[in-house]
Formats: sequence, C-alpha cells, structure tokens
Amino acid sequence: MAGPDHEDVVDVGALPPSAAVLPETLDALGTGAYVVDEQGCIIAVNTRAEKLLARPAQDLLGNDAHDLLHRDPHGQPLSRTQCVMRQAFHAGRTAQADAEHFARGDGSVLPVSWLITPYDIGDQRAGALVLFHTPVRPQATVRQPDPAAEPLTELERLALLAETTGSLTSTLDVDEALQRLVNLVVPRLGDWVVIDLITERDEVWRAAVVHADGDTLVHHEDLQGPMPPVPDESPMPLSRALRGVASNLAGPETYRREPDSGIAVEQRRLFETTGIHSAAITPIRSTREVLGALTVGRAEKPGNFTSADLPLLEDIARRAGLALDNARLYQRQRKVAETMQNHLLPQMPHVPGLQMTVRYLPAPDASQVGGDWYDAFTLPEGVTALAVGDVVGHDLEAAAGMAQLRNMLRAYAWSQQDPPSRIVERLDEAIVPITDVPMATLVFARLEAMQDGRWELSWTNAGHPPPLLVTRDGLTEYLTEGHGILLGTGARAPRPDATALLPPGSTLVLYTDGLIEEAGHSLDDGLNRLRQHAAALAHRPLAAFTDQLLRRVRPARNDDDVALLALRIPHQGAHT
Repeated sequence: MAGPDHEDVVDVGALPPSAAVLPETLDALGTGAYVVDEQGCIIAVNTRAEKLLARPAQDLLGNDAHDLLHRDPHGQPLSRTQCVMRQAFHAGRTAQADAEHFARGDGSVLPVSWLITPYDIGDQRAGALVLFHTPVRPQATVRQPDPAAEPLTELERLALLAETTGSLTSTLDVDEALQRLVNLVVPRLGDWVVIDLITERDEVWRAAVVHADGDTLVHHEDLQGPMPPVPDESPMPLSRALRGVASNLAGPETYRREPDSGIAVEQRRLFETTGIHSAAITPIRSTREVLGALTVGRAEKPGNFTSADLPLLEDIARRAGLALDNARLYQRQRKVAETMQNHLLPQMPHVPGLQMTVRYLPAPDASQVGGDWYDAFTLPEGVTALAVGDVVGHDLEAAAGMAQLRNMLRAYAWSQQDPPSRIVERLDEAIVPITDVPMATLVFARLEAMQDGRWELSWTNAGHPPPLLVTRDGLTEYLTEGHGILLGTGARAPRPDATALLPPGSTLVLYTDGLIEEAGHSLDDGLNRLRQHAAALAHRPLAAFTDQLLRRVRPARNDDDVALLALRIPHQGAHT
C-alpha cells in the first residue's frame, strides 16, 4: 500500500482514548481520519477528512459510515457483505485496502486507501479509528498487516502510535503498563522484546524478556531480574540507552568483543540464549529522568533493523516513559497515603467482655486516604470513649484535618469528665481558630459497664448519620436522639445528649456517610439498605458481620471513603 501524502503530517502522541475525541486532535494525524462507535456511526472527524470528502462535520457525525461513504468504482452503494472494512470492524481486527472508493458530498467518487484499527472510545466500549488518503498507486489489494512482512507503512505507523497512546495512558499500574507495551511491539515489530528499568535506588532491573511464538507470548523469567550497574563511559548500546544518550542498533557481534562491564556480559548471554540476530535499543525517558531501555529483537523474523526504524521505536518508548512515570508517581503517592493512614487510624483498646472491630475503605479515585475516621479509647474513669467522624473532602488535606480533630477530641475527653455534649461543644468552639478543618460531622459517645452487668451508652451527634443498634434477634433501631448541627458552622447552640441501655448480645454500628450515600438515591434508601442487611447478619461473628455489611451495603459506584466501627455487647451474665 502506498504511503499517504506527507504534507502537514504531525505526531499523534496526544490522541486520547475516549469518545470525546476533539477534531483538532485528529487533525494532528495529517491524513483523513474519523472514529466510529460500536454501531459503526461516526462520532469524530478531522478537518482533512472533511476536505477530502467535501462534507462538513455536521453531515458526517451520527451517520453510519458504511451507508454514507462506501461505494463501488461506479458510485453505487457497496453491499455490506462485500465491504472488507465492515468485516474487519465487526471482527475487531486491523485491516487495510487500496483502490477503494468513498462518496463525496458533491456526488463524485473519491479513490482511497484506508486502514481501520480497533480503538477504545471510553466506558469499555470498542469503536474503531479509520485513516484514509488518496493513493498514489491504486492497486486492488486487501490485506491484514503481516508481522513478518515489509516495514510498516505510514498509515500503519500512525495507527500503532495512536494505539500506543490510548493503551499506555489508560493505566496507572506499572506492571499493566509493561504488559501493554509488550503486546504493542511484538510480534508487530520483532519477535523478542526486552524491558530494562532503572529503579528508584538507581539499580537496573530486567523487568521483561518476552518471545512471540506465533500468537503466543512466552515470558522468560530465567533471563529477568537484577542487572549490573550502568557504566559511566561504556560505548555499548544498552549502556548508552540506559544513560539516555541515544538509540542504537545491535547484533550478536556487538557483544562478542571483550566485555567492558557486567551489563555487556548479560547482553552477550541474552543474544546467545535468544538467538536474536538484530536488535534496536532505545531509551525510555520521562520528562524528568531516564527510566530504562526498550529492546526489540528479531530472531525468527527476517530482516535487520536499520536506522530508519529507530524514530518509530523512540516514539513508542517516549509514550511508554510518560505512562511509566505517571504510574510510578501514582504508586508513590498511594504508598505515602497508606503509610499516613496507618499512623492516623488508631488501634482499638481492649475492653474486657466487649468485642470491637473497625474498618476503613479509602475513596477509590482519591489518594487512598481521606477525612473519614474512627476512634476508641479508655478514659481515666474506666469508661470507653467512641467516635466516628467525617471531615469534608477525601484527600491528604482532609486527612490532616481529621488528625487535628481526633487529637483535640481525645485531649478534651481525657482531661474533662463531662457529658459528650459538653466535650463536643468545646471542640466546636476551637475548630475555627485552631484548625484548618472547614466543616465536619461527628458522633461522640461514652460506653459504660453498669454494676448490674448492663451497658449504658450516652452520646451526642453533630450532624452525622445516626448509629444503628441491632439486637441478637435481628431487631433494629436508629439512635436518632441527641442530634445537633455539624461542626464548624460558627453557631453556638447548646448540644443535646442522649442515653440508652444496650441489650445483651446486641451490636452497635457507627459509620460514615460513604456507606449509605449513592448518587440518584435518597439517604433513606441507604439507611433502609443498612438496616435490612444488618438485621440479616446479626447472628454472624462480629468480624464477619462487619466485612459482609461493608460488602453488601457500600454502593458499587461509591466515590467516598468509609469508616466503620462495630461493637458487640456481652451476653447477659458473661464474664467482664
């Protein structure tokens, strides 16, 4: 297939994997391009396509691409059963053809060469990207790209780069990004791929050695693992790539000379074991540093790499570098957040006769830590203090505010043997002048074992969802008394207290709103769902009760973190 018109050809690195493909983004492809959804209807088109087809975008968008465009050489509609592009589209494979024909808006027929490739349009929907241009040599041939054939055409190169961008930028997992990189380059460009990464401690790790045996990818773990350090002055290809100097070509003869470093020894072993007769090695860079090197090799695949192959591999490696850098930054942030969370959320005290479990689930799209929190601690008089609260937000700033609030509450509760309402009033008075907390909700309670063996709960509620009491027989009651306004409003209204005796064997559940709130549903829907499942689980051991309650009640599309504290009162006469 002839290459496209090279006029105004621009890189496609920014092509996004979503349905919201902007026309100006497709314009960067430098050839006619449109995207279709899973039904084959056009959802995006670039300016080049509008000019070639003599149709404005509004005449193209929303129309079935086959019905609107595909014609035979005489301008007659092309049967769907005879349309090679439509067959490839429904099979979800890449295909291309020369000497095809599209209908133009002025009634004429445009000879075209086209390439179609699967394209992720978002929300796990599979569409397709179509690239087309007016061919220089019309030849009535139709084929699928053959990995062992001649070098990629310009359209195939553009399609590969578009696929690379979409595939690598849609994950924040390093291992997944590496696997996707492997799938992109073999067997299309070679039958071996090697990925060496530089770790955060400046060590080299051979992360992947993969052989494409037909359609099967075989991972050679015996060739993976730690590597010798990168030499400062070595002229050998991999060493230069790992220093970010340049891309290089290599073959078995490259490493037959006397090795100048440990890396050269490992490279000789790699070439001897794999049988690679030609390799291209290019640095993997981010905007800040060199992250590693990508090696694509050919053993069974005929032909040697040449310097003309390096720009494509460099483009792929650059996209891989950006994706890996983003994934590493995300994982670093998550590790910091998890460490912070482990320090902020306390261990539960041991109270004789009382069972207690706690759980914290982070917001799925935030930094794995947030403003929801729980606490339990023993007061000087032997009473157990309980708290569950929620600071506005679910990021590191909210977590820092949560830590301030929790520590202040502990200090007030420990130093002043007052009812819960008075403790929370003083906490509310101090929030604005002392902390960075904008607003927060809170349930603070005191749980005391009475001399007759019963347990008494006294509490106050500052704008928080009400605690749920579940008897051992499955009767449920929301403790709605003692309710006042949330913290941080500046109002100085008195706060009420409430008191209740907790039945033997009953379970008390304190939780945050992430457990019950769901978009499109009322708060009552969530409260009823919690009540129903808690009653059904009342007979389960407390740990299983808590885990199952979270699994069943938390909405699937929840975007908030959840803190939950559950405790079970001893049976009557149990030893305390």
